[in-house]
Amino acid sequence: MLSSGGATAAEPLIRASDDVPVDISRLPAREAAERELSKPMYHENDPNLLERALNRFWDWVGSLFEGAAGAGIGGTAGLVVIVLVVIALAAALWWRLGTPQRTPGATDSLFEDGPRSAAEHRTTAEAHAAAGRWNQAVQERMRAIVRSLEERTFLTPRPGRTADEAAAEAGRSLPSHADELRAAARMFDDITYGGRTADRRMYERLRDLDVELERAKPQPAEAAQGAAE
Repeated sequence: MLSSGGATAAEPLIRASDDVPVDISRLPAREAAERELSKPMYHENDPNLLERALNRFWDWVGSLFEGAAGAGIGGTAGLVVIVLVVIALAAALWWRLGTPQRTPGATDSLFEDGPRSAAEHRTTAEAHAAAGRWNQAVQERMRAIVRSLEERTFLTPRPGRTADEAAAEAGRSLPSHADELRAAARMFDDITYGGRTADRRMYERLRDLDVELERAKPQPAEAAQGAAE
């Protein structure tokens, strides 16, 4: 009876010792898992910011198709509506942000193809204008203006000079034309670096400035300083 009872009494104790629960706190375990998953090795193949933005955009386009199908707008008509919406949004963004501009740097030289005379630049500019290539015509006319100022010693020839630098330097010797020179330099930069398209009016403005500068004479230092003030 004792052995039978002893064996019976010991059974629950053994099971109890075998089934003792291990009490692990959830918060430290979660923090350890988060630290482990935050290591760079787990994120090497994650999409970058641009990829995530494109994924969201295509998800949005897909939701448009699903919404159109759910509303009963199917077939060609639904597709046309969605395409028009996407085009309208793209046009709105383009109008709001404009053409991406590139700021000219120190290496953006006005002259790209070696030394040429002002007369040669003018001839090339007129040829571009006659063919309706207004961008090239404006660029060559601006180069003709600067080269002419160098030939007439209003400017000291210097490799790597930008249009803005030439306009600022020449404006000190020709203060009455300083504003037009700065405007011409901005025009050159916008067309060459900013994606702007020139037209006949812009070219004729530079051509007229070129003619006016040909007749201009440098002012004495005292007069130039007084005009600047």
